[in-house]
Amino acid sequence: MNSLVDGNHTAVRGFILLGLTEDPVLRVILFTIILCIYLVTLSGNLSTVILIRLSPELHHPMYFFLSNLAFSDIGFSFSVTPNMLVNFLMETNTISYIGCGIQLGSTVFFGTAECFILAAMAYDRFVAICNPLLYSTKMSTQVCAWLLVVTYIGSFINASSFTLSFFSLLFCGPNQVNHFFCDFTPLLELSCSDVSVPALVPSFSAGSIIVVTALVIAVSYIYILITILKMRSTEGRHKAFSTCTSHLTAVTLFYGTITFIYVMPKSSYSTDQNKVTSVFYTVVIPMLNPLIYSLRNKEIMGALKRQLSRKIFS
Repeated sequence: MNSLVDGNHTAVRGFILLGLTEDPVLRVILFTIILCIYLVTLSGNLSTVILIRLSPELHHPMYFFLSNLAFSDIGFSFSVTPNMLVNFLMETNTISYIGCGIQLGSTVFFGTAECFILAAMAYDRFVAICNPLLYSTKMSTQVCAWLLVVTYIGSFINASSFTLSFFSLLFCGPNQVNHFFCDFTPLLELSCSDVSVPALVPSFSAGSIIVVTALVIAVSYIYILITILKMRSTEGRHKAFSTCTSHLTAVTLFYGTITFIYVMPKSSYSTDQNKVTSVFYTVVIPMLNPLIYSLRNKEIMGALKRQLSRKIFS
């Protein structure tokens, strides 16, 4: 495993992922639970994408972004979960040097896309509630397309900064990654080269995106709250607030976990806590998002019933 390759690059051909636990019984239990979660994630998010595409009544900005959120959840989960499931059943959890870089890049790409899409959805709710008369103009098809272009370009740039920084590192000794996937911080700890610059660039890139998207969400909801409080009708306030609860729940779950991992001081929590939190945001949240948005959304439930009735009676 540690045999030398090109000396200009790395002395490690692959990495050993230490995973969540070494207990064989617990590994089987976790395999079963995470496999079920993964199947629900795929079916839930694919159903969301297909339902929105098939239902003309859902062809407006909020659901356009929701379908892209479902797509990013599929990619996010697919980047980590299949390899984790395979490794639960193997005595030694290995991943190649190239495979580790690809996993890191894809995880960062889809995680970043989720940040951008959640911010775009917050802006959509802001326009719908605070400027309803201008909604069709400010959230036109062209505006939505540009927001999506910015999302994927920004995600690609951020993922590239992590991937290029990873491939610039030298690994010439230990190759045991204390994690269940190729996360950047545990990999930095294994490098035998100067990590100051490789660590700085992706940290600045990811930090900037988290701060900017969180700021967009916060400002949007401040204006939304002010507008709701000014409404005279109790029913109007309830209706306006109910359209935001699903999004607020998704934002709280996602940003709460990434803040815990990437913003809080490393000394304040252990590696095991980091792993558990990582499982939550890479595996559990992609499963929860379609449930959060579907179960509390009358339009989605109505569209689902209509599609099912067409299939049954066709």
